[in-house]
Amino acid sequence: MTDLTDEVVLVTGAARGIGAAVAAAAAASGARVGLLDIDGDGVRETARRIGPAADWATCDITREDQVDEAVSALRESLGTATGLVNNAGRNAYADVVSMTTRQWDEVFGVDLKGAWLVSRAVLPGMRDLGRGAIVNIASLHATMTCPGMFPYASAKAGLVGLTRSMALEVGPQGIRVNAVSPGYIETDLLAEYFAQERPEVREEALAKHILGRLGTPEQVASVVAFLLSGAAGFVTGADWPVDGGMSARFA
Repeated sequence: MTDLTDEVVLVTGAARGIGAAVAAAAAASGARVGLLDIDGDGVRETARRIGPAADWATCDITREDQVDEAVSALRESLGTATGLVNNAGRNAYADVVSMTTRQWDEVFGVDLKGAWLVSRAVLPGMRDLGRGAIVNIASLHATMTCPGMFPYASAKAGLVGLTRSMALEVGPQGIRVNAVSPGYIETDLLAEYFAQERPEVREEALAKHILGRLGTPEQVASVVAFLLSGAAGFVTGADWPVDGGMSARFA
């Protein structure tokens, strides 16, 4: 039901995990996809697996010069972007007092500033076309979090706020902006989190989910692809949880 034929979708953080799954889902739905990631080898391999519909660019999304260069290069090879998925992000586990301002800036640079920089780079083209869709990958931690997630939860809450604000700004130009907030998804980032916690933390996490299991990147990608498509043409400014019912349990 998700049709992205003739769309051009850019995906940040596309070398692995949710980003790679989103790029593959968009291509499978008919889109040409541009993959951006700081991991050049990883993003090139992901593009190779997707096939001729994919192109890639190495990009540090915290650097506006690199963002502008990458978006311009993908515009040349694929066409003007009609869809953008701001997926690139990083976890952070810091103490409120001992965290340095440099560490803070590094987290917010990727998780919040980068989403704005890439959006800023693609929005002029979307405005010229009179249409477009942006999906920001936030997190369940944007609305309900737990100890040890500072300042990740703060950055993701900011990303949901950015989503709503941008939706108001660009809606009159025919551009929709939504967020998706995954819960526990089987990615390398989640594995990293579990590795630093007690061995039983994974089982405790499973028990919190109404569905009794963790999610997959592909399940998140299917929701993202829907929000990029015309089937979601009356959806904007929204935050969609993809969390196995965890937020319902603790609402």
